[in-house]
Amino acid sequence: MCHFSVLMSVYFREQAKFLDQALESVLINQSLKPTELVLVADGQLTEELYLVINKYKELYSNFKLVQLPQNVGLGKALNEGLKHCSHELVARMDTDDICKPNRFEKQITIFTEHSEIDICSSWIDEFENDITKINRSRRLPQNHNEIYQYGKSRNPINHPAVMFKKDSVLKVGGYKHFPLFEDYYLWVRMLINNAQFYNIQESLLYFRANDKMFNRRGGFSYTKTEIQFLWTIHKLGYTGLFITLKNICIRFTVRVLPNKIRALIYNTLLR
Repeated sequence: MCHFSVLMSVYFREQAKFLDQALESVLINQSLKPTELVLVADGQLTEELYLVINKYKELYSNFKLVQLPQNVGLGKALNEGLKHCSHELVARMDTDDICKPNRFEKQITIFTEHSEIDICSSWIDEFENDITKINRSRRLPQNHNEIYQYGKSRNPINHPAVMFKKDSVLKVGGYKHFPLFEDYYLWVRMLINNAQFYNIQESLLYFRANDKMFNRRGGFSYTKTEIQFLWTIHKLGYTGLFITLKNICIRFTVRVLPNKIRALIYNTLLR
């Protein structure tokens, strides 16, 4: 059970220095290092990004680069990357976040001691420029039943810090193309398929967040997609009609607020 893959996806708009920090935290600074790293290049990248990738490919023979000819979006890119993951346990990692040094060791311990667990994540610390200055933390419930109920109103898993059993993900069809909600949609399908969830009650990852994140989570386009998502999981039988309509009303109100007020709500009420 100590053998595991790390799955990442990068596209041309991401910053080379952030990718370098992310890869360093995964391949150099971990107390338990991955058996392999699978990085999907979602379309052609910048020269700066390729320089960082080549740096780590030369250092680590267990580095797999999966080059896609064109940008297909996160869900499809991760599905393609899963095909190249050699091990049953797969840890997700975003290319602008930073793992804490004991992240993988903590998660592998959970899978080793609790064979029934299919997916394990943790809390995350959000920062903007300096990881010593944490803006807020996203804390989530620990046990499966709590996670199941929590997921009816909010995303119950921190995707950038997740580790899962590959077969359990593939059993429900893997990631589906649902822009901005690929991960949440996957968790719901796994939950209703009786996969067992667990959240470690400490932060194992530094998550890069800034005002642009709040901008992306507002506006008509985002609101429309979110309502479609909420209605989709209702049709799957995960949420009842009352909870679904309640969620739509709350989300719609938050999404149309000015960005500064939406950020205030996230920082004070939702963290």
